[in-house]
Amino acid sequence: MKVDANGVRINVALSGNPSGPVVLLSHSLATSLDLWSPQMAVLEPQYRVLRYDTRGHGASDAPQGAYTLAQLADDAVAVMDALDIETVHWVGISMGGMIGQAVALNHAERLRSLVLCDTTAVVPPEAQALWQQRIEKARDEGMAALADETLERWFTPRYLAKGPPGVRRIRDMILATPVSGFIGCSEAIRRLDFLDRLGDIQLPTLIMVGEQDPGTPVANSEAIHSRIKDSRLEIIPSAAHLCNVEQAEAFNQKLIGFLQAL
Repeated sequence: MKVDANGVRINVALSGNPSGPVVLLSHSLATSLDLWSPQMAVLEPQYRVLRYDTRGHGASDAPQGAYTLAQLADDAVAVMDALDIETVHWVGISMGGMIGQAVALNHAERLRSLVLCDTTAVVPPEAQALWQQRIEKARDEGMAALADETLERWFTPRYLAKGPPGVRRIRDMILATPVSGFIGCSEAIRRLDFLDRLGDIQLPTLIMVGEQDPGTPVANSEAIHSRIKDSRLEIIPSAAHLCNVEQAEAFNQKLIGFLQAL
């Protein structure tokens, strides 16, 4: 279904236990709410699960122009408001983890806990040229030009060589992402600079990262962990950037363990 949120139409999916606490799942750049399919069977029996397509992705509106992380955080809060949901356990991967940090810093009262997966808290100046290249390639050649190199960052070579259905599903999501949405969100990501503010976060926090993640490596998660008091860091072996897909069983075990302990 779609809801009006912060000036755009956002595609949402609400499922699971109607009397359970709400777990909100926020996906990566160039995917959609379907990224979380490997987590649904383990979450739905106990939790009310809210997934949504970030502005510019999936079946949500994809307005032209640069977005900001504050705007994407406001979108998420507006989705919660539209559904009369007061608080959530936030689970975000990559871009979804960046949005989660923005929500935690700007709307902390709406979160019960925070799970940050394969993400970072700052994009350094030396990475700006790389983001500009990706933006220009998407604009000039379309999303197909980015698909192979993106998959090579997101999964380990061993996993890619197996050709599992999960990889094909992610490729389809990349190809379906509107160019305007990819560019808009890329502009938000390249301006990420939350690292020095993370000490303000007082929420129960779990940080997870694939051991072989080249895009947001373990060191980035360690930097987040060192700044959020009493946070927990879990490194998932034999996984790259999308550890929730490549090592779904290990990811799910750590996620459910964290949520149940709360």
